[in-house]
Order: sequence, then C-alpha cells, then structure tokens
Amino acid sequence: MNPRFVFCVSDHTGVTVEAVAKSVLSQFPALEFSLIALPFIDSLEKVQAAAARIAGTPGALVFSSLTDPALRAVLRDSSASLFDIFDLVAPAVETALGQPAIPSSGRIHSMANDYESRMDAVNFSLALDDGLQPQRLDQADLTLIGVSRVGKTPTALYLALQYGLRVANYPLTPDDLTHPSLPHILLAHLPRLRALTLSAERLAAIRQARYPDSRYASLAQCREELEAAERLFKYHAVPVLDTTRMSVEEIAARLRHT
Repeated sequence: MNPRFVFCVSDHTGVTVEAVAKSVLSQFPALEFSLIALPFIDSLEKVQAAAARIAGTPGALVFSSLTDPALRAVLRDSSASLFDIFDLVAPAVETALGQPAIPSSGRIHSMANDYESRMDAVNFSLALDDGLQPQRLDQADLTLIGVSRVGKTPTALYLALQYGLRVANYPLTPDDLTHPSLPHILLAHLPRLRALTLSAERLAAIRQARYPDSRYASLAQCREELEAAERLFKYHAVPVLDTTRMSVEEIAARLRHT
C-alpha cells in the first residue's frame, strides 16, 4: 500500500501541529501515512514554496498551524485537503470569549516563561542519569526505577524538557534484584518513585539491538529480571507503568499525572 503524504505546516517548530496530525491519523489504522514537517514557514516566499510542493503531491493532506491569515490564504489555494487548526478552532473560541482572536506567530512560546527552569531540570536529569549522584535524590520531583533498557533515560529527559520536572533515574541491576528489598538509597524516597516495565519480548528486542546474542539480551534473562523487579515494586507499593505500547510522550504524560 502506498502511503498518503501528510504535510504539517507551521510558522514555528511544528511540534503542536505534528502532534495533532499524528493523533488524528492514528484513528485510521488501515491506512499508511508519511508525514512531512514544514516548520518555520513565516514569510510569503516560504509559504508559496510550500504550497507549490504540496500542489505537486497528488492526494496530499495538509495540517496547518499558521497564524498569519495572508499565509493561510496561500495554503488554501494549493488545492490540497487542508485542515487549518485556527480556522477550525478559533471561531468557536471567539464566540465563547466574546472577542476576536489577534493572530501572532510564536506567541504560544512567549507564554512560557519557564525556559530557565526547564533547562535546569534537563541538567538535573542528566546529572542524575543511570543512578549517578544518588545523594541528590531528595531534590528530585520523581525518580524512575526499573531494569536496564525500559526507557528511563529518555522519559526523564522528556519530562524535564517538556514540563520542567527534575527527574532522576536509577537502574535496578541483577544484583539489586536478588535482594528482598529495593536498594537502601531508594527507600527514603518511596513516595516519589515511579517504576517502568515492559514485556519481556520487547525488552529482549531492545537489548538485542544493542548487544546481539548476549545473555543480557536473552528472553530468559529479560523475563527473570522483569519478574524480580515486579516483586520489588509490589512489595513497596511503587506505582508501575507498562510502557510496552507507549511512546515517550505518552509515558511522560501518564507519569506527570500519577
């Protein structure tokens, strides 16, 4: 099946419109899509070039978060199937608020004045990655625990960058898993511990890609470690999130609200 091309057009980074497009398109599992990001389309010349590219792609879908009405008008003339976030949503919001919207590109980022705190959180998560500096765990908003390769590091960094949370992560080694209790250094921070797990098959595939044909990557080893870790999580009543079928974004969102 040939994929349907989907353009995500934005006058800024495009993260928001891509997230919307992916969420909507995931509701059509029988179809295959190929997403093409066109960020920083913030001038007439750029939007005209984008429109020409889109017009040369038969059957393309276009998701747009352009804020300038003049630039949006150019896209509307491209003859593609256009889904303009502002055209679809802004009128209803204007009605609810009783006043018109005032278009301004990039304003969403000016609303976020927490750049420094997010960078501080990222630096914290890097400094406390993979069990480093455990004496600083009392400074963490969350500490992620789990066996090797369940996704602790990328999740910690995403939570830091996206939400400004200071997130540490601590790996449970095979030696840790032979004990009846979690490592002593973690016990003082139980309320802020969150455990990640996933299926043994998925873990084995991830480890196999990094260390092919090793005992570390064997299904038996993965299953043994996950079962031992689960016993520790249950014993200490640590909240557990199964990440087998989750993206980093979804893992982070769920952890943020647990």
